[in-house]
Amino acid sequence: MEPLFFEPIFKERIWGGKNLTSFGYDIPFNQTGECWAFAAHSNGQSVVKNGAYKGLSLGELWEKHRELFGNIAGDRFPLLTKILDANQDLSVQVHPNDEYAKIHENGELGKTECWYIIDCKENAEIIYGHHAKTQEELIRMIKDEEWDKLLRSVKVKPGDFFYVPSGTIHAIGEGIIILETQQNSDTTYRVYDYNRKDSEGNLRELHIQKSIEVTEVPFTENKLNIQPEKIAGLTIDSLIECPYFTVQKWELDGTASLKQQKPFLLASVIHGEGELIHNGNHSFFKKGDHFLLPGEFGEFELTGKSELIISSI
Repeated sequence: MEPLFFEPIFKERIWGGKNLTSFGYDIPFNQTGECWAFAAHSNGQSVVKNGAYKGLSLGELWEKHRELFGNIAGDRFPLLTKILDANQDLSVQVHPNDEYAKIHENGELGKTECWYIIDCKENAEIIYGHHAKTQEELIRMIKDEEWDKLLRSVKVKPGDFFYVPSGTIHAIGEGIIILETQQNSDTTYRVYDYNRKDSEGNLRELHIQKSIEVTEVPFTENKLNIQPEKIAGLTIDSLIECPYFTVQKWELDGTASLKQQKPFLLASVIHGEGELIHNGNHSFFKKGDHFLLPGEFGEFELTGKSELIISSI
C-alpha cells in the first residue's frame, strides 16, 4: 500500500501553448493543450511510475487489480483528469449524456465535467451556457450565426469553479489554465470554432445537428454552495458531488491526519509541495504531481504547504 504516482500524457491542440511547463512538465509540442493526468481511455493511458505496479497503465491497473479500487463494478475506469492550457479560445462545444453517447458514439460514455480555474489572465472569460429560451430559437440563432446573442460569457478568476453537465454549451477562453475532472469520455461536439483553420488550412469539423440534439434548453446555471471544512492544518472545500464524481480542493498549511474511505482517491497537486506519511513511509509531492490512493489505504498524514484537487466517485 503506497501512493501510486502517474506519468501523464500530453495532447497537441490547435489552441494549446507552452504554459504546462509551469507544472514542471517536459512538454512534447509547442501547442500542448492537454495534460491527461489520470487517463484510462483508448485515446490515451497514463502510466504508474513507482512501486510494485510501475509501468502499468491505469486501464491495466483497473482490469487486473480491481482491489485497488474498492472492487467497484464497471467495464471501464470512470474518471478522466486533465490540466488544460488554453493559449487561444477553445471551440464552442457541447457533450452528450450517457444514453445519447451509447447509441451514437459506439458505446462511449457521456461527458459531464467540471473546471477548477488554476490560473488565468486578467478579465479572462469562458462561455458557460446560452440565452435561447426554446429549441426553435436555439436552431435559428445557430443557423443565423448570432453567436454574440446566443452565447453566455462569464468572467473568471483563479480559484473559481464551474460544474458543466452534459448538454451545456461551453468553451474555455484564451489565457486560462484549468484542472478538469470529467467522465471517462473523449466525445465532443463542436458548435462553433471562430472559422479557425488547422495547420493544413482546413476548417475544423462542426457537429451542428448532434449539438442541437443534446443541448439542454433553456440553460440553467447550477448554483454551488461551497462550504469549507477545517481539519487541523487542512482546509477542505467540497466543490461538487454529483452522480459521476465528487471533487474537493484541499489547501494544506501545516499537518493534518486523514483516513482514505473512498473506493479510490485521485490527487492532483496544483500549487506548492508536501509529504504524505503512511505506515512510516514518506512520499514527497510537488506541483504537477498526480497520485492515487487505493481503497484500503487507511490512515495517513499530510504535511507541507500546497493545494490539491481531489476526486473520487
